[in-house]
Amino acid sequence: MSSTYSSSLLSPVCLFLDLPPTRSHRKFSFIRCFSSSPQPMDDRQHPDIKKRVIVCGGGVIGVCTAYFLAKKGAAVTLIEKSSVACAASGKAGGFLALDWCDGGPVESLARASFNLHRSLSEELDGPESYGYRSLITLSITMTESGSSSPSGSKSTIPSWIHGPARKPRTIGTTQTTAQVHPQLFTKTLLNTAVEKYGVELVIGKVEQVRVEEGRVGSVVLEDGRVIESESVVLALGPWTGKLDMLASIFRVYGLKVHSIVLQPKEPGIITPHALFLSYFRQGGKAMDSEVFPRPTGEVYICGSGMSAEEEVPDDPEQIVGNPASILMLKRVAKNVSSHLAEGESQVKAEQACFLPCTDDGVPVIGEVPGVKGCYVATGHSCWGILNGPATGAAVAELVVDGRATIVDLSCFSPARFVA
Repeated sequence: MSSTYSSSLLSPVCLFLDLPPTRSHRKFSFIRCFSSSPQPMDDRQHPDIKKRVIVCGGGVIGVCTAYFLAKKGAAVTLIEKSSVACAASGKAGGFLALDWCDGGPVESLARASFNLHRSLSEELDGPESYGYRSLITLSITMTESGSSSPSGSKSTIPSWIHGPARKPRTIGTTQTTAQVHPQLFTKTLLNTAVEKYGVELVIGKVEQVRVEEGRVGSVVLEDGRVIESESVVLALGPWTGKLDMLASIFRVYGLKVHSIVLQPKEPGIITPHALFLSYFRQGGKAMDSEVFPRPTGEVYICGSGMSAEEEVPDDPEQIVGNPASILMLKRVAKNVSSHLAEGESQVKAEQACFLPCTDDGVPVIGEVPGVKGCYVATGHSCWGILNGPATGAAVAELVVDGRATIVDLSCFSPARFVA
């Protein structure tokens, strides 16, 4: 195999390491190149030269990173294997909360990101472009075998909820909770990044990352195309765990979750209330469910009680839902409101996706130990849509300026997994 690195001034000796395939047979090669000749000067010494950055992954984390990098003046190439927001970023609920992560390591990230969502909405006409709006959020207990009418206060429970709802409690106000349509948000942000800041979108599978003397040099695609870059950001969600160069440092696994999207015949009757349900099925078994009406008139419903860790398929288009889980969500919908029952609503989507999770429950954001210019941003679990903007802005600062100021990234560093 010959080197793809060419320069009239250099005579490199390249060592190509074909690493063993992962369990799903995705092969990712990590190439180290060595040269006895001097390397080119860092572009940071030439302020008129744009820093070249490759972002791998077209989900919300990758797109936010590409957007803020380009806004800071970097020349950005975004590489996505399938299509933008085709996985969890297009199938999530899009719920945003200011203070629900308080008291934990993600508190500052979540708060900064919630405020960034508001700023981006003003900048990009979020209400019209991707359904940004503030919400009242309720916690409700519902039992299938209960009475057929709500038993809570009529002033608390929205009129479109017809099921046996109990113990209503306001857990979020229009100041602290909001929503976006996640797929529309991700695509709007990318379109802006492409049209306004010159981001290049490439559809292709990343096959190799080439490293020269301990620093990233380029990315090689499956079709053989080589894209040179001073920095690479790996924002591949649960597919990050398939990269051997990262799997040797930390574990990212996929948690499979299911959801449905319904379109009621009378969408105007559904008020902007996000519902977090403690839903008791017949037999007494509880399941946590979430119901998010959208400004589009659709209603998104998911249930965490059916989540499970599974092997992530190589192709996101291969992800299919479990029929029993989808059927259960339709049952929840029918019991919550007659407007969501079969015959009164149209099923727009029956779907599943994988949330990227880490063993310590904390995202991994920062430079990869031992590889200068190689950064990772993943492991956001169910808060990826919320934390996308601040993650992207912080990574952009880290890559371009050498330090993040919007959020302290020290507790998210992949170096925490290195003994």
